[in-house]
Amino acid sequence: MRYLAIILMFWAGWVQAARPTQTTDDIEKFLQDKGVIAQINQLKQNVGQQASALIMKAMDFLGVPYKRGGSSENGFDSSGFVRSMYEQTVGLVLPRRAKEQAAVTDKIEKQELQPGDLIFFNTLKQTFSHVGIYIGDNQFIHSP
Repeated sequence: MRYLAIILMFWAGWVQAARPTQTTDDIEKFLQDKGVIAQINQLKQNVGQQASALIMKAMDFLGVPYKRGGSSENGFDSSGFVRSMYEQTVGLVLPRRAKEQAAVTDKIEKQELQPGDLIFFNTLKQTFSHVGIYIGDNQFIHSP
């Protein structure tokens, strides 16, 4: 009887150690069967495509002059530029001023930046007085 108890304890311990892997596989299979994993992958792809479209659209406006309060092809200020690019490519209408744009966004750490994220600057001794769009590789595009 003692040997049977030791064998059962050993067997029960082995089964518990193996269960998390089996459970994870079952969950992953269930999520795949329901199409959830495909939806997540599509969402990641769409976000990447939107960021690319945003950056390409912004680059189309290189050379457009700075115009205080400007928000069109005739001239942009920084927040007008960002607002216009997001509206034209993502369909997201941001507030007009950089400070207001900062208020409706989530703060992230510098190392978390991804293309399409907004970068806010303290110019003229005013917090959130300038904004640009991060394009990757420690570079951004803005209306200077």
